[in-house]
This record gives sequence, structure tokens and C-alpha cells, in this order.
Amino acid sequence: MDPLREVGKVLVVFGVALAALGALLSFGSKLPFRLGRLPGDIVYRGERTTFYFPLVTCVLLSIVLTLIFWVIAQFRR
Repeated sequence: MDPLREVGKVLVVFGVALAALGALLSFGSKLPFRLGRLPGDIVYRGERTTFYFPLVTCVLLSIVLTLIFWVIAQFRR
């Protein structure tokens, strides 16, 4: 295959992903859920410190990214 064609495909995929991320950040406050504040995320508030670990958000993003990369791999075959 032509190397420039492969680079073009990769750039298109990254461009679409970047546009989707931009849209998510722009319209994220209007979603019915807030990433980073899902039930199951760990928040500990002490007197002078706050510890925050978005456990459920990390799992959800991992599943979504796994599905996206799986679909991309299926199209590359």
C-alpha cells in the first residue's frame, strides 16, 4: 500500500477524534451525566486536603476507547 495513503487515513481518524473530543468538551455541561462526577467515583474530603479518583469514569472511558479502537481495527483488515 501507498505510505502516504496510510498517513492520510490516520490523520482523518485523528481529526474526527479531535472534533468529537472538542464537541464533548463544548457541550459536556448539557449532557445528562457529568464525566468525572459519576456514581462510584471516589472523593475524600479532609480538613485541608481533597483526594479524588474517578474510578467509574476511567472504566467507562476504557470501555469506550476499546470499542472505538476495535472498530478501527476491523476496518483496517
